[in-house]
Amino acid sequence: MTTATAGTYPSVEDAPSGPGWAVRDCWTEASRHLRALPRNPEVLAFSTIQPVMFVLLFTYVFGGSINVPGFGDYKQFLLPGIFAQTVLFGSTFAAVGLAEDMSKGIADRLRSLPMYPAAVLVGRTFADLIRNLLTFFVMLAVAFLIGFRFEGTLLEALAASLLLLSFAYAFTWVNALLGVSVGSVEAANSASFTWIFPLTFVSSAFVDPRSMPSWLQPFARNNPFTIATNAVRALYNGKEAGNDLWLALAWAAGITVVFAILAVRKFTSSTR
Repeated sequence: MTTATAGTYPSVEDAPSGPGWAVRDCWTEASRHLRALPRNPEVLAFSTIQPVMFVLLFTYVFGGSINVPGFGDYKQFLLPGIFAQTVLFGSTFAAVGLAEDMSKGIADRLRSLPMYPAAVLVGRTFADLIRNLLTFFVMLAVAFLIGFRFEGTLLEALAASLLLLSFAYAFTWVNALLGVSVGSVEAANSASFTWIFPLTFVSSAFVDPRSMPSWLQPFARNNPFTIATNAVRALYNGKEAGNDLWLALAWAAGITVVFAILAVRKFTSSTR
């Protein structure tokens, strides 16, 4: 590595190259965010309390008034949708965190170092995936306490959980693009939930889309969140996921690739 002279920064051309260095830079950046978690326990606590509240409120407030054909117990229908909604909500941390780094100039300082520019975003999204995983485990434990069960095999349950996390990771890149595009943390927070709320509520997460107005049903049925939720719900309940599984994987892969490219390009151009 070339040593920078006094008052100057190493150029990007001086940065080590190769996949090994890229992985190292990404992990270094992810570690920065993961080490901050124990120092801010209230962030992890409140990000865990919210999904637990959703689980309890929807189960006990609406559970007695909603019947879904094919599901004797509404919890078996509802909780996979709550899982999907929660991990998607967890993806908004990327927008807020990156907007804060951009507004405080941290991103500019990182960009001046001889490292892969994409490592800043990859590290952030990976750290948020770990945070989402911790929240998911807590939420799953609460779900089991109130009666939710894996009706399928453990392998199907594992596949459902991995699908949930891959879908959440895809939308973390959507929020990463928002985070490097807006001008403040407040704007990033508002922008994230502006599109997440209709995406999650106009879906099959809480009710059968056939109960919605006819003009709204096409969006609810073809919503990528609905497709992912249907696949996850089928796997958890030991039912046939059909094309929903492959469509959900295709959506997750496509969103990840497209928005990762857009986010990295925006970040690179915004911090030069």
